[in-house]
Amino acid sequence: MRKLKVFLRRIKSMSFKRMFELIGLISKEHKRPSIIIFFDMIWCSLRYGMGYLDYKVFGFASIHGKNRKTFMTMNHNLAYVRSLNDKEAYHYLDNKIEFNKKFSEYLGRDWIDLSETDINGLQEFCKGKHAVFAKQAQTFGGQGIDKIEITPDINYTELYQRLTENKQFLIEDCIIQHDEMNKLCPSSINTIRMVTVATNNIPHFMYALVRMGAGDKAVDNISSGGMYTSVNEKGMLTKPAFCDKTGIYYDRHPKTNTEFNGFVIPYFDEAVEMCKSAAMVLPNLRYIGWDVAITPNGPVLVEGNNFPSYDMVQNYRHLDGKTGILPKFEKVINNNV
Repeated sequence: MRKLKVFLRRIKSMSFKRMFELIGLISKEHKRPSIIIFFDMIWCSLRYGMGYLDYKVFGFASIHGKNRKTFMTMNHNLAYVRSLNDKEAYHYLDNKIEFNKKFSEYLGRDWIDLSETDINGLQEFCKGKHAVFAKQAQTFGGQGIDKIEITPDINYTELYQRLTENKQFLIEDCIIQHDEMNKLCPSSINTIRMVTVATNNIPHFMYALVRMGAGDKAVDNISSGGMYTSVNEKGMLTKPAFCDKTGIYYDRHPKTNTEFNGFVIPYFDEAVEMCKSAAMVLPNLRYIGWDVAITPNGPVLVEGNNFPSYDMVQNYRHLDGKTGILPKFEKVINNNV
């Protein structure tokens, strides 16, 4: 009965146009009749609590039987977030300024809060810099972020007024990206999403993805047209990168022509250890997705997320087999909470 209620709620909010567009794409991709895809989607929604977008990403048109039970769905993810993360502590990750204060030792860059300084403070911070990033404290998906070029004729009074009116109170140094990471896409900071789960005061590293810009924006967010691929336990890319905007899997970056297969992320082991260390800072937030940048001197934290994604890591073109990540999470969480 509960699954039926969830299904009916989703029916009310879903876009049928988008669903049937995806059914057509899935039918061509997996060479199966659209009508079979449609009814299988309905079954998976009732049986597994899965939406049609996850059906496509997980490649369920070609995955059957017991293997389907190995995939983490939105319902699983929500249950883990609710059981492992205390809402009262969300603000440490939701607010970029609070995050910077709490995780200052992992940032590797200077920053100021305009609500705690004046025009002179802004000017002093920008002295000797070519550019800074201005950010709203509580936005997501790369929104509310601007790169400010520091020129000799810049008017700090006007700049301060504009930034404060836009509520862009967080001003940060630019992150200098490692040359190897620039080979993926030099116009964006290509962050690694690393997910940790802490149980019995022990941090566990769960998985990693690398996200990169498509070449025309200074952000790597998938919602802004970027792309992503999986990272194995050795910090190596072995799968094509997927771009939601184009729906295409790329063996090479479309702008830089860098081949993904065999690319090794520098300082990967150090990044894993940094995230495991950061995972112990807030004992009441035990399931966190960390965005990590790689600099010439090592990894640094960009931000943290109290509601990590579950879908991208289970993209069927990135899986070595036809199994999802649920068993790994169950082993870590159910046996150790």
